[in-house]
Amino acid sequence: MAASGDPVQSAAHHVEDAALFDFPFGYHWTLPKIGDFQITKYMVLEVVAAVLLLAIFIPIARRVLRGGPPKGRLWNMFEAMVLFIRNEVVRPAIGPDHPHGEHHEDDHQPGESHGDEHADHSSEHHGHGPTTYREADRFLPYILTVFFFILFCNLLGMIPWMGSPTGSINVTAVLAVMSLCVSLGAGMSKFGPVRFWLGLAPRMDLPKPMAVLLVPMILIIEIFGLFIKHTILAVRLLANMFAGHLVLGVIVGFIPLFAGSALWWGVMPAAIFGATALSMLELFVAFLQAYVFAFLSALFIGMCVHQH
Repeated sequence: MAASGDPVQSAAHHVEDAALFDFPFGYHWTLPKIGDFQITKYMVLEVVAAVLLLAIFIPIARRVLRGGPPKGRLWNMFEAMVLFIRNEVVRPAIGPDHPHGEHHEDDHQPGESHGDEHADHSSEHHGHGPTTYREADRFLPYILTVFFFILFCNLLGMIPWMGSPTGSINVTAVLAVMSLCVSLGAGMSKFGPVRFWLGLAPRMDLPKPMAVLLVPMILIIEIFGLFIKHTILAVRLLANMFAGHLVLGVIVGFIPLFAGSALWWGVMPAAIFGATALSMLELFVAFLQAYVFAFLSALFIGMCVHQH
């Protein structure tokens, strides 16, 4: 007799936030409730991700401060990731410093390296001295924190009985709001509140009657667009992580569904193979979505500190 149960409902139970952990072999851990505040599974996993960040990067930072070359696979791996985020995400997205308010389209060419060596020589032929990224590097700690926090949350979701906090709209929405606040704060601290909001509309050489009509309309569209971009930032991360875990749960859920029938011998190996292949894809997506969120956050910050 086939086992009862809906694989879709089983998968939905896997990706939902809950007040208990379902461990293997039927063991459950019910999370405590403090007054009216219920601690949930995703809250615990977010704390685990934060503790992992501290446990990994505090010792690495201390070693860097002492000087000397990187030693060990762990140190080399994370330092390579940090340099990649700095040189290929934050600096290109936010852009170089322009002390005189100038913007040169050829400050960085597509496909070129953005490392320190390139920064020292890329603009010497423009007569402006070496290119600096002090403004971009101000936001590097935030982008690195967001990238590794999302990455660790995504990787925790690869453990079947845990679940990924980034599969909850509450988590991704808070991350998107944080990026929005950093973007707005960076823009208003540089230009001032009034100049920043008015500067969202591009400068256009229009006759005065047309400018009076069109510029406020364009300004409203740009303000709405700024908030919509960050809303999509939250939804994109949620959709990719939630959908991947949901499909994975559905595939595995077919195994108990056909238990006891002759079809089980065909369904079981197919489901295991499909789940394994999808897990490899999910591992890639875990890194990709952390990169995409970090890149878009840096890009939105760059749009606020370097207006039209």
